[in-house]
Amino acid sequence: MHRLYEQGDIVVFWNSEKCRHAKRCVHGSPQTFDPNRRPWIDLTKAPTPEIWQAISACPTGALSCVYSHEIIVLFDEEHNRSLAFDKDVQIGKCDFRITPAGWEIYHTEVLPDYGNKGIAKRLVYRILETAEKKCINVIPICSYAVSLFSE
Repeated sequence: MHRLYEQGDIVVFWNSEKCRHAKRCVHGSPQTFDPNRRPWIDLTKAPTPEIWQAISACPTGALSCVYSHEIIVLFDEEHNRSLAFDKDVQIGKCDFRITPAGWEIYHTEVLPDYGNKGIAKRLVYRILETAEKKCINVIPICSYAVSLFSE
């Protein structure tokens, strides 16, 4: 399961397949990470530096985070894609096609000026999260999605 949590200036990614329940996140920020709550991550419960530090202690990489840079990422079901915007300007997209095997992510792109800010990862995670909630398989085809799946 892949989940994307966004609040203010921070974006948190969680990959349950990597999680080994070491609970370093829970001990680092118990208000934010509560395994008995659904959703178990609530970014409104602690300041960003505390959350960031708790995530940095994750031994498996199941949790990671980036700053949002005020970029908005939306899922566009009508056009089979996720989109990233800086204010009203589209700066990135991730396209998928619907096949009998599931959703194939075949293209991920972010404008060069916005590179290395975690935007591409947010775009892919937005599709992953939506597909998982709908019980749809996701097949990475584009090189970025393939590399993200192999992390």
